[in-house]
Amino acid sequence: MHTVVVGTSGTTAEDVIAVARGNARVELSAEALDALARAREIVDALAAKPEPVYGVSTGFGALATRHINHDLRAQLQRNIVRSHAAGMGPRVEREVVRALMFLRLKTVASGHTGVRPHVAQTMADLLNAGITPVVHEYGSLGCSGDLAPLSHCALALMGEGDAEGPDGTVRPAGELLAEHGITPVELREKEGLALLNGTDGMLGMLVMAIADLKKLYKSADITAALSLEALLGTEKVLAPELHAIRPHPGQGDSAANMLAVLQGSGLTGHHQDDSPRVQDAYSVRCAPQVAGAGRDTITHAELVASRELAAAVDNPVVLPDGRVESNGNFHGAPVAYVLDFLAIAAADLGSIAERRTDRLLDKNRSHGLPAFLADDAGVDSGLMIAQYTQAALVSEMKRLAVPASADSIPSSAMQEDHVSMGWSAARKLRTTVENLTRIIAIEMYAATRAIEIRTHAHLTPAPASRAAIDAARAAGVQGPGPDRFLAPDLAAAEAFVRSGGLVAAVEQVTGPLA
Repeated sequence: MHTVVVGTSGTTAEDVIAVARGNARVELSAEALDALARAREIVDALAAKPEPVYGVSTGFGALATRHINHDLRAQLQRNIVRSHAAGMGPRVEREVVRALMFLRLKTVASGHTGVRPHVAQTMADLLNAGITPVVHEYGSLGCSGDLAPLSHCALALMGEGDAEGPDGTVRPAGELLAEHGITPVELREKEGLALLNGTDGMLGMLVMAIADLKKLYKSADITAALSLEALLGTEKVLAPELHAIRPHPGQGDSAANMLAVLQGSGLTGHHQDDSPRVQDAYSVRCAPQVAGAGRDTITHAELVASRELAAAVDNPVVLPDGRVESNGNFHGAPVAYVLDFLAIAAADLGSIAERRTDRLLDKNRSHGLPAFLADDAGVDSGLMIAQYTQAALVSEMKRLAVPASADSIPSSAMQEDHVSMGWSAARKLRTTVENLTRIIAIEMYAATRAIEIRTHAHLTPAPASRAAIDAARAAGVQGPGPDRFLAPDLAAAEAFVRSGGLVAAVEQVTGPLA
């Protein structure tokens, strides 16, 4: 099994995905264990002094003015975890919780939090045992960290609350820890606070969304090319010299992908009458510009994520010179903004894909295709309602594109008077990614059917298009014909796109796409 070693200098997106989705084992490096021990010595020394130190010998948030006596400090750390584990609503997905736990461990291992090595090792033990705390949808404002979600994870470390075992069954966390020989931790000064105070949930969801969107944007370039071909459009607008004079990298990559898919097509540039089109509609002609802008947004999001993956987010933090200082690094604004940017870009990509699908189905704009790509229009409805489903998905994506990060609700008796709502931005982006997958699948379904209808008229598609069609049919996505129960076809198309089957089939012909 793949093993991810956690050191003091952060982690990578690949490691986050390996742990969250691939169940990779986690190990703490010798360097991390040494940094943890040295930072803990500093915290222990401060805890022994009479002067109050925030998070070590005081209350938290608006209650930070109270100095806590030695005999109450363990109770203080337990209480902050129990009281902050106040989430509500549906359970959050297992992969999100594993990413959140791993990223909190990443910060703990930096040596800036003052957590004992034993606590960090127990965090790794939970991940390696496949124990996933129950975390709920609502409870984070994206400032002072993802407090409620992280608290539910810390609660499991204490042997309290509920968790999902490796068999998928939810049980009391204490029972699961005992079965795997894991001793619940007894938190000491600062440790409860250090386990709660990070942007780990929103960052984990950002990392996974970036990975998913990079694959989807490649799929979207393919389906845009298939639609262009089915509509007898011109590939001349994809010429590299045209995109070089507006040098956005993503635009150039998308145009190159589309051109590669269309190489050798016998459909492009043909017309059903004697009045050839000078220009295709915007949804066809401007596909690289829209998809390219989204690609560049992903690149920016990757930069922000890489910085956050290298960060140690906690308050207060232990500095190398021995100081323990309060700060505002837990504010989620940098992550929240790019989560919202990605939702906007994905919504627009879904919107332009839906417009191409609608064009394929409209006999007045499809340049010779039958109405709704039906076998016998009037008797058959064809893909009419598939486009309705696509439109409903696009409409929801537009609502989800409203930025969460533009909102703020004060909390903690006005001590925490400005928050990022980054967790909310991440949650809606996950829905957006799911919707975009389905939208692209419906365009693929319509475009491949339209190309096959054209092929019956003795026009030959590009070899890459033929490969996509053949792979889709082999995956259970049926071709033209009389009306049938459509939902299973659409589900098969979604699975085909989600699995990477569409991209893999095309790349067998084109080679790697950008």
